[in-house]
Amino acid sequence: MIICVSANPALDRRLRLGRLHAGAVNRATSVCAMTGGKAAHVAMAAAALGERVTWVGFLGGSTGEECERGLVSLGIPVAVVKTAAETRMNMEIVEADGTVTEVLEPGGHVSEGEVERMLSLCRDLFTEYRGAAQVALSGSLPPGAPADFYAQLVHLVHAHGCRALLDTSGEALRAALGESPDLVKPNRDEAEALTGVPLDGARAAAEAARLLFEAGARGVAISLGAEGMFWQATRDSAPFVARPPRVEARSAVGCGDASLAGFAVAHRRGLSGREFVRFAAACGTANCLADAPGMIDARQVERLVPQAAVESL
Repeated sequence: MIICVSANPALDRRLRLGRLHAGAVNRATSVCAMTGGKAAHVAMAAAALGERVTWVGFLGGSTGEECERGLVSLGIPVAVVKTAAETRMNMEIVEADGTVTEVLEPGGHVSEGEVERMLSLCRDLFTEYRGAAQVALSGSLPPGAPADFYAQLVHLVHAHGCRALLDTSGEALRAALGESPDLVKPNRDEAEALTGVPLDGARAAAEAARLLFEAGARGVAISLGAEGMFWQATRDSAPFVARPPRVEARSAVGCGDASLAGFAVAHRRGLSGREFVRFAAACGTANCLADAPGMIDARQVERLVPQAAVESL
């Protein structure tokens, strides 16, 4: 089981148009709305790869209800903490040349009681799948959530014999590192901000990873964009960089989330070494070709896996 926890979900609207003109009337050629937030993308990608998943998150108002319906329509079970605040809506504008502009709303405020209900709901799920679940903790924290929210969840995950995979940034990441998540997966900007290391290549990523290990991480992956995916299983193991093939991307939104799903699925399938990171990188690349974030095609992943070049540092 892969449990995907979403502290700050959203309804994502993707608009396509020829070219975005600031300060002018723009007419979209197509629009689609999907449940969003990083954890939703992880859940969609893992489900597309044939894994059992459960999505857990805060949802409020009519937007929250639409998010829930969207996940259920994909066959993804949900466990919801209802909030007084309305779930946010994000906008992704995709131009014909592939340029993507995102407008992200702030999340709705969550109360102390709602946070406690979320921790209790997660505790129940971790008990149900004790020793048999991977828990993906993804995305930013909404207003009202404590900075150590993910740290508390990682502690609960480990207390129930499960694995914690963390993809967040800033103080939420810094606090959670103290609970030794099994994998942390910041992107280039997030890793630079936390470690102070300018990530101008794979060797610099290895130095940033060293600092993340010292802070408590058990495993480290760093998204390097078009330069690939850095991964080091443990602080004492050899680091690898997977460089996926170039593709004509529809959008890069959600690629890191698909990669996180790939890491979870690779662990479930018993992959290791080069094949472990190769699979995760292929999942991220498949997301570039998808109609919407997280909606990857397992056949595309199979096609892309052998095309990803992996080198040891």
